[in-house]
Amino acid sequence: MTVSRHAVIALSFACSFIAKETFAQSTTQELERKVDQIFAAYDKPTSPGCALGVVRDGELIYKRGYGMANLELGVPITPQSVFYMASVSKHFTAASIVLAAEQGYLSLDDDVRKYIPELPFYGSTITLRHMLHHTSGLREIGALLFLVGRNLDVDVHPTAELLDLISRQKALNYPPGDEFWYSNTNYLLLGMVIQRATGRALSQFAEENIFKPLGMNHTRFYDDRHTVVPGRVPAYEPRTGGGFLLDWSTNYDRVGAGGLMSSVEDMVQWDRNFYQNKLGKGTLLEELQRPAVLNNGNLFQYGLGLWMTIYRGQPVVGHGGALFGYRTDLLHFPQQKFSVICLCNLGTADAEHLSQQVADIYLDSQLRVQHAAPSTIDDAHNFVGLYRDPESHSVVDVSKVDGDVVAWGTHFRPEAGGRFVAEQEDANIVFESQSGGMRMTNAVSGNPPHAFEKFQRISLSTEELAEYVGDYKSSEFEAVHRLAVKDTNLMFAVNWLGPAALRPTIRDEFQGPFGSTMVFRRDTAGRITGYDFFIDRIRNIYFSKQ
Repeated sequence: MTVSRHAVIALSFACSFIAKETFAQSTTQELERKVDQIFAAYDKPTSPGCALGVVRDGELIYKRGYGMANLELGVPITPQSVFYMASVSKHFTAASIVLAAEQGYLSLDDDVRKYIPELPFYGSTITLRHMLHHTSGLREIGALLFLVGRNLDVDVHPTAELLDLISRQKALNYPPGDEFWYSNTNYLLLGMVIQRATGRALSQFAEENIFKPLGMNHTRFYDDRHTVVPGRVPAYEPRTGGGFLLDWSTNYDRVGAGGLMSSVEDMVQWDRNFYQNKLGKGTLLEELQRPAVLNNGNLFQYGLGLWMTIYRGQPVVGHGGALFGYRTDLLHFPQQKFSVICLCNLGTADAEHLSQQVADIYLDSQLRVQHAAPSTIDDAHNFVGLYRDPESHSVVDVSKVDGDVVAWGTHFRPEAGGRFVAEQEDANIVFESQSGGMRMTNAVSGNPPHAFEKFQRISLSTEELAEYVGDYKSSEFEAVHRLAVKDTNLMFAVNWLGPAALRPTIRDEFQGPFGSTMVFRRDTAGRITGYDFFIDRIRNIYFSKQ
């Protein structure tokens, strides 16, 4: 039998095509197998877990659910599961502000008091742009609630109550525009600005201008605690001794800083719009990615509800979120048109790191190889310990994990000369041995560096602790802080919050719950007269001894 030359060529092409398709399929399966290994600890019917979406060129190339959406009902997580998005909500609030500006309702450079006149004037104008960039200096609302003894987990906080608490503050953390300091107060108030400027609640405005146009049919701002949310996922924390505890709240219905409910599949629609904007009049993407400009002219890598940093040599844009037991992350690689969406319902899950690990697999050849400095790794244990910032009085516990140093929950990989760089490459820490001991300097792009000094905790006797016992009050809060000695500890209590132990650091300084610090003042006779309270995103609120 004679076989024509054309038939041989056709057969050759067919075999080549099949081989390429088979290779591509096996390569894809291998990538997916590696991704599944990252989430293996969650992929079982007895554990909460994560929903994952991997997006390339606007298409969902891999999606999976790992673990359980509801342990009580035995419902597994899927890419359609609806999660509380926490601070990922912020760039939807920011997008709403930009779209409202396009429609003529407001300007990003308006004074916030134009819409919220209840706020006091602090000597300098706070603009909406300051708030979008977290450069306003406004004190953190979560910390303010703690200071008055309110319980974020179970209490219902009407908007009027929160606005009254914010408006009672007599000072800012710093003059507007001087620094970047992340504060949920900014975005809580921006949600109120949308309602007052447009006459529509943030939930309605976002539905009409973002969610509905993009087909995000399972996404909403949760501003009514009585609302039924189909497919909603509860969140969990590990329980000592095994198993899990519930860690979520249907009472928490504040929006702006958080409050978004969404799924992996809906977030893909938002990811597509990131590259081809279908919303508004065309300014949205440029505005969202415009970096903050501080008063000194320095640029800071936070846009409007978006972090803009570098990961392994590549520009990345995104935001993470954490509240109750929810951990969420949205990570874009704009130059590769590649994104990872990771939504988890377990408080110990590190959604940001999980997203980065997935990106490492798919973009391996395009990411810079991370080389560690061996001598620095060997010496990393020398840097472990407690460090104190003499300006903010905050304390950070530095540990070592696999050659990295870990501080503030962030891994810093080693470089030469005692220098360590964060995974996102937007921050670094440098250790220096000085005559007075070890010093750690933390620098974040755009902000001035902060120096921390290594120290050893002091211990105080019961008699020494008794000096600090008493009631303390601030004119900015309707609350009394009560300090008492129990056993060998100085205990702190306020309103409905139960007693918490205070730990001495140095003379007249104590660490309290949630990273707080009390710095006591004495008169000329050496008697305690009060203390200055420092807590995450709040500086120096004075409480006088009654």
